[in-house]
Amino acid sequence: MLMMNDWHPDVLEFITVKQNMGLITNANLSVCISNSFMKAVKEDLDWELRFPDTTDPEYDEIWDGNMEKWVELGKPVRVYKTIRARDMWHTIIESAWKSAEPGVVFMEYYNQMSNSWYFNPIICTNPCGEQGLPGWGVCNLSAINLSKFTKDGEVDWANLSTTVRHSVRFLDNVVDATPYHFPENEANQKNERRVGLGTMGLAEMMINLQIRYGSPESLEFLDKLYNFIAREAYLASTEIAAEKGSFPAFDADLFLQSGFMKQFDDEVRDAVKERGMRNVTVLTQAPTGSTGTMVGTSTGIEPFYAFEYYRQSRLGFDKQYVPIAKSWLEENEAEQLPDYFVSAMDLSAEDHVRVQGAIQTWVDSSISKTANAPADFSVEETKALYELAFDLGCKGVTIYRDGSRDVQVLTTKNEEKKETKGQESKAEKIAPATDLDETPPTKDYRRRPLRLKGATYKMKTPLGKAYITVNEVDGAPFEVIVNVGKAGSDVFAMSEALGRVSTLFLRFGELPDGNKARLLIKHLKGIGGSGAVGFGANRVDSIPDAVAKAIEFYLDGDDETPVASTSEIQAPPVPQTDERDEDGDVYREGLDLCPECGAAALVAEEGCKHCEACGYSRCS
Repeated sequence: MLMMNDWHPDVLEFITVKQNMGLITNANLSVCISNSFMKAVKEDLDWELRFPDTTDPEYDEIWDGNMEKWVELGKPVRVYKTIRARDMWHTIIESAWKSAEPGVVFMEYYNQMSNSWYFNPIICTNPCGEQGLPGWGVCNLSAINLSKFTKDGEVDWANLSTTVRHSVRFLDNVVDATPYHFPENEANQKNERRVGLGTMGLAEMMINLQIRYGSPESLEFLDKLYNFIAREAYLASTEIAAEKGSFPAFDADLFLQSGFMKQFDDEVRDAVKERGMRNVTVLTQAPTGSTGTMVGTSTGIEPFYAFEYYRQSRLGFDKQYVPIAKSWLEENEAEQLPDYFVSAMDLSAEDHVRVQGAIQTWVDSSISKTANAPADFSVEETKALYELAFDLGCKGVTIYRDGSRDVQVLTTKNEEKKETKGQESKAEKIAPATDLDETPPTKDYRRRPLRLKGATYKMKTPLGKAYITVNEVDGAPFEVIVNVGKAGSDVFAMSEALGRVSTLFLRFGELPDGNKARLLIKHLKGIGGSGAVGFGANRVDSIPDAVAKAIEFYLDGDDETPVASTSEIQAPPVPQTDERDEDGDVYREGLDLCPECGAAALVAEEGCKHCEACGYSRCS
């Protein structure tokens, strides 16, 4: 998670950066919003973008990112720009509407509700936003599968209570059992013992109870359910504190002054006062995307995305059903599901936020939840949604408007793009037309699994030995990694780029015949440069040609990979310092590309790089 405060001079650029797809990847963005900023929005006031005066003699020693503390110390602040708060708010809303980011985290309110307000302020969240953390904070999260706690159409409260209490004890034990990578992490975690017990399977539980997700009835049920979980979790933490002691930074009077603790009844507050508290926080609501899917239930507090969907494979699209929906249809011999089977897109975005608000009341950390909205959801509706989240006491909010990103993880329709006659896309104007057997792929992007299997091929190329790794998913090439030359060289950089682009091509979409790898081979094979290595079938004309051959070897299952039998480069000779590889062949390594003549003859000698072919020197 990348976060920036609402007062930072760079915040306007930060807000819109993800509208340029690919500029920032593998990171979620959120703006830390203060109560004073929201007040300025509602009252149409100006807002200052400012930063400490870095010329202050004590800047390096004192500045820790806390603007409020800096001002209280009487330190100078430089105002870089003054804007209308509503203009900045509109920029946030419009960007979220366009690209689903940034989200917002109401950080000042977060700290007002935080149990660690008096010794360890929350300054950020983890990547999905469910866990607010101080400096050097650590996530220690788990989730209860709520779908297992219904019996005869009722909640199994007794069993749920036992599971909550055991789970809190388990998470507390993890604090001591964890090997920490940094001593600062260990010191902070053992000082506050922050844990986060959440839930998954909520949507399935509500289906079992025949409660429609997002309805007024569901909001009452959620208040009851999560109040119960919170009470049991906090009482469990007080019991552990009585056995093992409170977390070191615990101060009963200050702890009970947090906004969250003020919501509890006297039983919980008295237990904290008498027995202490083992953990500074106990609850959270993580997305549980992998674990929820693994155990076959709904993820986090989200509704099911859809009850029927299409899974893409090499054979095309296959219609799939969520197990609980399939079971109900088979048991009832019906074709339509009842109205309490609610999918994410059946709900209004407001329904999503109201559910989040109801649950947030009884979660001491925060919630990872997306408010799904239809494609025609307007900017003004997005603005109203974000402001509703603030008014309901949500600690953060993220919206996903259907189709607002080029790549969507899940789809419920087997859609095919239809071209209007006479129209030509920008891509068609730039790229040459494809052959009939090269039908453009669909837009489904496949994410990389944690573990892949494959093979690495050592191949000789005109620019040195290449190590080309081909990894597969479901028997088809999925990832290509190309290493040639020394790290930091141009050859290394371009080889890495070739591997990345090839991987992107293999992951993005499918062709009707499922033969993307063969198409990649077709376009890379035979690309030539200034020289070649080997003869006949073993000839390698370039690094792209080597990549094509490596993929071809992998597809054909050729374990005895043919390699170039000679390293003689079929190009004008250049002075060389010859080395022999393990095969006994004379071979040239460590060369980079000359920016003057383009030959692979740039060597580093005597503290400088020069070309052995044309005499170019970077030092002259």
